[in-house]
Amino acid sequence: MRKVIHLTSVHPVFDVRIFHKEVKTLVKAGYDVTLIAQHNKEEVVDGIRIVSLPKPRNRFERMTKVVWRLFRLALKEKADVYHFHDPELIPVGLVLRLFGKKVIYDVHEDVPQQILTKDWIGNPIVRKIISLFFKEFENLSCVFFNGIVAATPDIAKKFPSQKTITLRNFPILELIDKANPLNIDKQKPIIIYAGGLTKIRGIKEIIQSMEFVGDKAELWLLGKWENEEFKKECENLKGWRYTKNLGLKALEEVYVYLKSADIGLHCVYKIKRYMVGLPIKVFEYAAARLPIIISDSAYWRNEFDGCALFVDPKNPKDIASKILQLLEYDKLRSKLAKRGRKIVLE
Repeated sequence: MRKVIHLTSVHPVFDVRIFHKEVKTLVKAGYDVTLIAQHNKEEVVDGIRIVSLPKPRNRFERMTKVVWRLFRLALKEKADVYHFHDPELIPVGLVLRLFGKKVIYDVHEDVPQQILTKDWIGNPIVRKIISLFFKEFENLSCVFFNGIVAATPDIAKKFPSQKTITLRNFPILELIDKANPLNIDKQKPIIIYAGGLTKIRGIKEIIQSMEFVGDKAELWLLGKWENEEFKKECENLKGWRYTKNLGLKALEEVYVYLKSADIGLHCVYKIKRYMVGLPIKVFEYAAARLPIIISDSAYWRNEFDGCALFVDPKNPKDIASKILQLLEYDKLRSKLAKRGRKIVLE
């Protein structure tokens, strides 16, 4: 039996793309699969052996101590293929190639563009320099890798076509369809956001919009906060009183909450790397038969016309207006939900 190792120093161990889509698919196809990731113990889940990495105290420790440990663990495994998921692991991939290993680089994001939006790199000029440097480093490194897996066609275009495939982040319909709504006495409509609770994803504006929606609905937030400082900032907003912070949930639980909600939100800021992709969150909302409120862009209007209302993600009043519109008109909610489900099935 051929052995494949998946490596990540950044993503959670049960990441949807890595664990539920790629790794589980390999196991079903008969491969021996090990996942090396941050976790609190070593265990076997759904036939997948999980080798645990320690949780770092900060970014520097993750990129040094954790990456070094990951490399040593990876070498011990003696696999046929090493498949890594984080740009900070490119040096690990290159060293594995020097050892004669077959290496696949899984590119989830347009990293050079992503660097330009990193607030923790304070100076925009420094961001630009790092972005340009990383772009060249990534391009050169990929010459040596055996394969590239890209999350979108636009990302795939940046790499050698002869060894690059696109694996898009579409939802797992089987899991969504078998999820049942929560057995609760729902007092009011539920607005839901599931994903990273970060500034760039418009979480602050979403919460602010609830100030104008008031007690006509309740907002559910599912996901991991960017940091404690941003969380506290959001907790001090007037709209927080209409918000439930439900925390990070396993994928199956997320789908249960989606099935229990009435409207799905995806109000990410208008940044190029987001606006030209197809967010899995929108497809998950649509698969769960939710009408959607999404950031306005020409690309997304073309893709999601008929299943979503479009908003300025930095305008809480605009978001609130669209929420109230959907709450008022049942037929519009039903129309958008049916169209969204049809788009997913197509």
